[in-house]
Amino acid sequence: MIQQKNLDSLSDINGRWVQRSMNETPHRRIILDMDSSESPVYGEQEGSAYNGHFGCNCYHPLFCFNQFGDCEGAMLQPGNVHSADGWKDFLEPIVQRYESKKVKRYFRGDAAFAKPEIYEYLEENGFLYAIRLPANEILYEKIRHLLTRPVGCPPNDPIVMFHDFMYQAASWDRSRRVIAKVEWHQGELFPRVGFIVTNMSANAKGVVHFYNGRGTAEQWIKEGKYALNWTRLSCKRFVSNQVRLWLFVLAYNLGNFLRRLVLPRKIKRWSLRSLLTRFIKIGAKVVRHSRYVTFQMAEVTVNKKIFTEILFRINRLRC
Repeated sequence: MIQQKNLDSLSDINGRWVQRSMNETPHRRIILDMDSSESPVYGEQEGSAYNGHFGCNCYHPLFCFNQFGDCEGAMLQPGNVHSADGWKDFLEPIVQRYESKKVKRYFRGDAAFAKPEIYEYLEENGFLYAIRLPANEILYEKIRHLLTRPVGCPPNDPIVMFHDFMYQAASWDRSRRVIAKVEWHQGELFPRVGFIVTNMSANAKGVVHFYNGRGTAEQWIKEGKYALNWTRLSCKRFVSNQVRLWLFVLAYNLGNFLRRLVLPRKIKRWSLRSLLTRFIKIGAKVVRHSRYVTFQMAEVTVNKKIFTEILFRINRLRC
């Protein structure tokens, strides 16, 4: 039987691990990227359901990463709920983790998190944010002057234009700054248009560049899927699968801590999959002497010098 106090303790372990890793990491700002994903299921797992967006029976977990790739938290959700469902219960412990930190705090999210209650919560807690905003006729009317195709022969590179303006939706309690990006591509009849709602003061191009950085969160989710198989949630009960997901997140963070805090510069860009196959799962021979046990390890990609440096860095963190 899974008890609530054990669930709370398991969830707290990950938070304490991330906090300790951030204490070892020089930083002047914290960037939180929140995104959802799918974990396909192939049985009758409790809480699983068909999701039309992903086109499969699945769970719909929610993840939050910082800019260093640490998974700040994960929450398992039923397969048929909205991506932002339960966002406050999920995000609040992470926000509280950085309340006393004297660093700038940022948040990025896709259009699923374009909700006025999220804007208000982030503003109240001192976060600067950039969140993709779903398009509508009023927004298009604001950039009507940018939707006329440029004259002349189109260049090979896209023609990119930016525009910012104040906008207030009917459900908002105030007007907020919106950034529009319009791209004209060669061979395409219509432009590619995107909108971002933000409370940042940077110029429009800078805000778009900052928002585009959230693509790294999608890469880290893929690493969790393909290196650790954290989509294997095959238990019957929903709460048991939540525990499995949290254990996968702990394993992911151990690998990411090793990658960013310990690995030498030469191999620091390895993916978790490379780290697993080239450093963790390597052949070794155990030789026993009278009072010593020696591990003879294959020098395939990690030689003795690099391995010694890794052990030294691990010991330095422990001290």
